[in-house]
Amino acid sequence: MSVIGIDFGNDTCYIAVARAGGIETVANDYSLRGTPSWVAFTGKNRILGVAAKNQMVTNMKNTIYGFKRLLGRKFSDPFVQKELQFIPFKVVQQAGGGIGIKANYLGEEQVFSPEQITAMLFTKLKDTAETALKTKVNDCVISVPSFFTNAERKALLDSAQVAGFNVLRLMNESTATALAYGIYKQDLPAAEERPRNVVFLDWGQASLQVFACAFNKGKLKMLSCTSDPQLGGRDIDLILAEHFCTDFQQRYRLDPRSNPRAFLRLLQEVEKLKKQMSANSTKMPMSIECFMDDKDVYGDMKRCLFYFFKLSSELRIDDIYAVEIVGGSTRIPAIKGLIEKVFGKPASTTLNQDEAVSRGCALQCAMLSPAIRVRDFSVTDCQNYPIKLVWDASMGDDGEMEVFPQNHPVPFSKLLTFYRKEPFSIKAFYVGNIPYPDPFIGQYIIKDIKPTPEGESAKVKVKVRVNLHGIFSVSSAALVEKLTAAEQEAAEEAAMDTSDNNADSAASGQQQNHVGNGSEVRLGKRKGDNNCSDQSLQRKLLAWFYSVRLGGEGVASKVELA
Repeated sequence: MSVIGIDFGNDTCYIAVARAGGIETVANDYSLRGTPSWVAFTGKNRILGVAAKNQMVTNMKNTIYGFKRLLGRKFSDPFVQKELQFIPFKVVQQAGGGIGIKANYLGEEQVFSPEQITAMLFTKLKDTAETALKTKVNDCVISVPSFFTNAERKALLDSAQVAGFNVLRLMNESTATALAYGIYKQDLPAAEERPRNVVFLDWGQASLQVFACAFNKGKLKMLSCTSDPQLGGRDIDLILAEHFCTDFQQRYRLDPRSNPRAFLRLLQEVEKLKKQMSANSTKMPMSIECFMDDKDVYGDMKRCLFYFFKLSSELRIDDIYAVEIVGGSTRIPAIKGLIEKVFGKPASTTLNQDEAVSRGCALQCAMLSPAIRVRDFSVTDCQNYPIKLVWDASMGDDGEMEVFPQNHPVPFSKLLTFYRKEPFSIKAFYVGNIPYPDPFIGQYIIKDIKPTPEGESAKVKVKVRVNLHGIFSVSSAALVEKLTAAEQEAAEEAAMDTSDNNADSAASGQQQNHVGNGSEVRLGKRKGDNNCSDQSLQRKLLAWFYSVRLGGEGVASKVELA
């Protein structure tokens, strides 16, 4: 059985596989390393990948692309409304406010969700990997933009599960890139020495991410990450297309904006022109035959693109060892020149600009899977957006707490102690400016809480966690009771007998929980708690909690903790 890493891009996907000899990028049935993130429908069948993109002009309304940016969102989302300007197919609002993509399939008009379309693409990637490797593929690590929120990450996990993948981790593209860079470096400073700080710039087809990472021998730690989800290579394509639209109006009396098919052809041609200008400094020509009204059009352009970006980090310029660039849009020479101006260092191209993310995902999958043995390398990611909890403050506490600040290490768990006499709820929110209209994450209800026999508030410990996928949850809730002297003595003897077993199990879980054991926060105080000298032991969980989502989805599946 093989383990793979998937770079799920807005325009193109890459698959890398971990083998005994190293990491390899898998070629598809067209002998291409990159598989377009496109799905098309016809009257008789479903077309995926390269074939779907090739018939785009002739089957424009039934060819779906750019759906990655619609995952986990509502139709009324301003972000979604802005995305609609990039897509020619029909998008409608479904019951509950969800997104529906209309397509003519098997002679009928059908409506698919972005999650369903994504699952279709994943089946193609799974088939491509199994064909190339000649073996079954189940375990995988899939890349995700660092700016994705809880809802978007959950939607992507659902799509992967439908496609038959066992996702070991949703890995931030920033972290995957850093892992691909650092794991093979032999000259990294020792663990006790000052780390080597490297800045990465990932500019893809639809977004820009800039992140800083600290490297020591055998480990990496993400320091900070900033992003612009609305700035990508396609924005340059639109600027170039608008330029030629104006030019063609003046010279040929043609307006490509009025004809969706003509404008789509123009976008395809300016994308080719952009790539040519990235490699040539001379004037580059562009011609399109039978563009509109049976007229041939011609244009040309010199290299004249100017963009800027901003990095939010606590690092000083002198602390930065190198600036690595990845992503197809970083091939534009103007971007390299700007990087040198901002950082005072030339842009480094150590990594494969297209395949770095997929290779990092494959490495992480090999680390998490028992199928392949790799060198020890610790990976500590960071939380991109702060998370706060809100609860009823009737017991004298503040009622609000930022439990995971920005750039906090993840995965990580925290244990919160509450004193309550009755069931209570906890709400989780993102803090600050996030690329999602609703900062609400979820509501968690802790049930079956009763006062102690003495009539005092019961001690409840709630464990909150940001897991390997970057998803926040209330993972458990426990009621703590005081034991009698005889019960306490018996419990201590049992604990001594099982201490060796606990140490072994802790060692076996070291790979996944390398960040640490988490931390404990006590909220509020029960009367007389300071005078209580006897030790409290956690019983088996007595609380049930519900994870409730807003937006008409109702109550999620009930989980009984035992």
